[in-house]
Amino acid sequence: MRLQLLFFTVIHLRPKQIFARIAFRLFRPAPNRKALPLRTPENKIRFPSLKRPSMISPATFTFLNHTAEIKDSRCWNDGSFDKLWLYNLHYFDDCSAERFEERAAWHEALIAGWIDENPVGKGAGWEPYPTSLRIVNWTKRHLNGNPLPPKALNSLAVQARFLRRRVEYHLMANHLVANAKALVFAGLFYRGKEAEEWLKKGLSILKKELPEQILADGGHFERSPMYHGIILEDMLDLITMAQGYGQSGIPKHLIDEWKTTLNKMLLWFRAMCHGDGKIALFNDAAFNIAPETDRLLEYARRLAIDPGVQQPDEVINLSSTGYIRVKKGNNLLIIDAGDVGPDYQPGHAHADTLSFELSRGTDRIIVDSGTSCYGTSPERQRQRGTAAHNTVLIDSQNSSEVWGGFRVARRARIVERTVSSSGRQTVVTAVHNGFQRLHGVDIHRRTWTVDEEKIIIEDYISGSGRHHIDAFIHFHPDMTPGKNANGTVTVLKEGMRTIKITCSPGLDIQIKNGTYHPEFGMTIAAQQLVCSADVNLPFRFFTTIET
Repeated sequence: MRLQLLFFTVIHLRPKQIFARIAFRLFRPAPNRKALPLRTPENKIRFPSLKRPSMISPATFTFLNHTAEIKDSRCWNDGSFDKLWLYNLHYFDDCSAERFEERAAWHEALIAGWIDENPVGKGAGWEPYPTSLRIVNWTKRHLNGNPLPPKALNSLAVQARFLRRRVEYHLMANHLVANAKALVFAGLFYRGKEAEEWLKKGLSILKKELPEQILADGGHFERSPMYHGIILEDMLDLITMAQGYGQSGIPKHLIDEWKTTLNKMLLWFRAMCHGDGKIALFNDAAFNIAPETDRLLEYARRLAIDPGVQQPDEVINLSSTGYIRVKKGNNLLIIDAGDVGPDYQPGHAHADTLSFELSRGTDRIIVDSGTSCYGTSPERQRQRGTAAHNTVLIDSQNSSEVWGGFRVARRARIVERTVSSSGRQTVVTAVHNGFQRLHGVDIHRRTWTVDEEKIIIEDYISGSGRHHIDAFIHFHPDMTPGKNANGTVTVLKEGMRTIKITCSPGLDIQIKNGTYHPEFGMTIAAQQLVCSADVNLPFRFFTTIET
């Protein structure tokens, strides 16, 4: 079985990824500690503080809702910590977080300790992704008015030199953007032939990757609102850096191209937010990793980038990424009717095809259950699975074969998608073929008919033979669902109008305990509605949500 999963995963990789992975494992660049002079900015540079502080004391950190103390040099690579927690430790995000000036002495000591206790090329901190983020954060610290000492300036050049030989062509996608951003930062920050080469390399990666990764609707091709927000910040930072160094760095026409791209990205990002101002949690998405929406919008306006005012009642068809936003009155529905991501890198995809989220005003009602962990644990696998989303499961098999933490073998593909409006109603229909690997199953068609008072969901599974079907609805923890004697379900929240859910006769309707994971390291008890049946295909059933 594992060989089969591996086969259906590898066949989608680009040859460059395979060769790059081999080279990445076999080749490690030798340290080069040559010092470089700094370039002088033409204009004042000030990066805004978009993230919360993570340093609690000079040696205590909170990442991913877990607090720990770094007691000695071994802690930088302590295997008892989660890998993502260790990565965050090596990012140095706190150097530009809120009120960073108050912790400047802590940062200076931490930087000195990191240099002494992390030999060049060894440990988690020298992997390309944390190296990229650290280069940016140390540079921001210096340009924001807390100059790096000579030892740190020299280390920063060594890190850029090392990264230049460790660009993540085997992973590509958002990692490649992070690598390129760091090379551009280092290439502008330093002066000389070597720095010019870093700048040229970073810009060449961005020139190729941005048109591919940012789709026509403005969305990032990995279909994760969280990673989209991260890359939004990356692009805003690049423009800030470019404007600071003026004509000595990046041509104006390139900055103008980035601003055009950013305008589309901001429109997409706003469309993927609910009334509470936070992102939908599709795919690998969680709150408090990317900066909050209002902060990114404020940052963009500082740079004279403003996507305008979003209409209060509208249908937005993000056709390239496959998301559809339908707002009727106070009801907001965000539908995932897109493919899982780029074929060669679907690492942040979940098996959530034809899932949706529903909110009313600032209240989230039906939610994606979120993401609390990475890695290869059973919990990571469960959170990526179809049952953790608001869609249909057949024969207990995921719609896409997610496995191994960040891998997808056979995956669902959208074969039809339509959006139409007539009068007060909007109708969205989408079809995927992810279950065709199951004997006798053909396609899953789902239609949402939406108005201001109710949402009717029609599910149709074509094929033949007898199969077990489960349809899931995950409620926000603030919602209390209850099953009535007539088989309907009422959903209550204090101060909110009651919601009534009716399912087709013949389905086994149960309210079960579930979990909600709006942040990494966070698990909140919640409840879910599960409608099940053993049926002969083809089979059609309805779910009506009266709001």
